[in-house]
Amino acid sequence: MKTSTRERLRINRKRRVKNHVQRNKEKLRLTIFRSAKHVYAQIVDDKAGKTLVAESTMSPAFREKMKSGGNSKAAALVGNLIGEKAVQQGIKEVYYDRNGFTYAGRIKALADGVREKGVKF
Repeated sequence: MKTSTRERLRINRKRRVKNHVQRNKEKLRLTIFRSAKHVYAQIVDDKAGKTLVAESTMSPAFREKMKSGGNSKAAALVGNLIGEKAVQQGIKEVYYDRNGFTYAGRIKALADGVREKGVKF
């Protein structure tokens, strides 16, 4: 099955960002994935190869506050939740790895939600 042009372009953008991040492993990486129904975010320590904090629209903490997870409000809430967890663990600065997705809509809302909690990019 052929990969669509749009998906191929996203993968190329993703690869460029990954190369930049791999050279600078001192900072932690906030990586996100967006599907049609959900948004996933995690903070990864590339040096140790471990996920430190993770949150998604399918997590129980999210489901207590909101039912559906495919819109900008849901992404902003995921951003707030992961920002709170990051601050609790002492994480103040990260790279924002948007996984090749354009910086608009849910991707931007998630970033703004994390910034509201005091995490810098």
